Amino acid sequence: MYVLLLKTRLKPGRFDTFMSAMQVNATASVRDEPGCLTFDLMRDRSDPDLVWLYEVYVDEAAFEAHTHTAHFLASRPLVEPLIERQDAIEADMLALNPSR
Repeated sequence: MYVLLLKTRLKPGRFDTFMSAMQVNATASVRDEPGCLTFDLMRDRSDPDLVWLYEVYVDEAAFEAHTHTAHFLASRPLVEPLIERQDAIEADMLALNPSR
């Protein structure tokens, strides 16, 4: 499985606007994409402008397909202006909680 962990530094005060757009993308990804197993959004407790995205796909091809979906493409122009910096970690899943 392909895992993407994104550390997303938002511009100050842009959290609510960012979440409005990202929640739509995250929900549609898990609901509509068989290859998307997890799409979690988290806010750092120590920094209100730091958001983490945790995404798990069955493989890298499923992630690539995700980047061509209508919900992903619609979210990009909404969220990109809100992001100050984004760092990505790509990983291979070694174990997945079976309760998901």
